[in-house]
Amino acid sequence: MKYSEQKYPLQEESYKIIGICMEVHRILGRGLLEIVYKDAIEYEFKKESIPYEREKKYEVEYKDIILPHHFYADFVVYDNIILEIKAQKGIVNEHYRWVINYLAISNSDLGLIVNFGENSLVTKRVIL
Repeated sequence: MKYSEQKYPLQEESYKIIGICMEVHRILGRGLLEIVYKDAIEYEFKKESIPYEREKKYEVEYKDIILPHHFYADFVVYDNIILEIKAQKGIVNEHYRWVINYLAISNSDLGLIVNFGENSLVTKRVIL
């Protein structure tokens, strides 16, 4: 396989997710709350029959116990993609750290950070 033909994990699935997010941003624009974008994305996932879980709970194991605090991924799509939705100015290092931790805890292969807070949709892929 040539270098230019190489794919990253879940490329086709991530294109579908990003395409949906682009459609949502095109229609709603920027400046709304994250929850509004999540509602629109959920509508599109249902319409397109894309498998997802919203606000999926992950427990954190430490040694031989489950810690009392856990995290919720905004979406888990195709059982293996963490989708983190933002609606603010810029994606910051903290967002990357969160997604890296989410990937490790969930054993997922790919994280997508999607920010609706800019004039154009901003997407970042995180691969462990």
